[in-house]
Amino acid sequence: MNTPNYKILLVEDDQNFGDVLRSYLEMNNYDVILATDGVLGWQEFQKGQFDLCILDVMMPRKDGFTLAADIRSKNTEVPLIFLTARTLKEDILQGFKTGADDYIAKPFNSEELLARIRAVLKRSSPKHDKSNEEKEFHIGGYHFNYPLRLLTYENDISTQEKLSPKEAQLLKMFCQHKNDVVSRSEALTQIWGEDNYFTARSMDVFITKLRKYLKLDSNLEINNIHGNGFQLYIKEEVKA
Repeated sequence: MNTPNYKILLVEDDQNFGDVLRSYLEMNNYDVILATDGVLGWQEFQKGQFDLCILDVMMPRKDGFTLAADIRSKNTEVPLIFLTARTLKEDILQGFKTGADDYIAKPFNSEELLARIRAVLKRSSPKHDKSNEEKEFHIGGYHFNYPLRLLTYENDISTQEKLSPKEAQLLKMFCQHKNDVVSRSEALTQIWGEDNYFTARSMDVFITKLRKYLKLDSNLEINNIHGNGFQLYIKEEVKA
């Protein structure tokens, strides 16, 4: 029996390009819904369940960043890939801040797009935890439940944060290597699937978010180790 196809929402205002891309993805066993602007894309998203959204950035009526923000307001987990002819750093950072999983500049090779789609879907697919793998962590005054992605300070529910999948994966890696340096390349390869400029900028956004979540405990710091990576530094745990 074949497994169900992944369902993709493709939002692209160039009808001809959208039709070609949809046909290509369908040839590779994806179910694709094509919308030709951001407003129609939002309508389609609200009507169905999708495994991945591929959004053009420059679109009439509602641009890709605004559409992504709308999607994130309803679903914090569905993967997002942006397609754009614009490669300004400001645009790339804005894309990742809205929750993008990848950012592909036009023109692109269709095989490259397919590879990136597979990588994003693989990373976002549920993974069963090994029985001997640690699932809960105590760091400073925080309790981190990795399977539920819940971070709580001093057992106070009012402080509880529900982390995104990538935030949870990154914090788990830091917890497993607390007070040690986690190399940027290792984190990018394990969590994002590849180490490049776009994924590195995405990681920087998530680091900033984790620092904000951990700010209630002055004994915790996520340090940037220049030229190497990051360190979850827990002051009390390194005292003699």
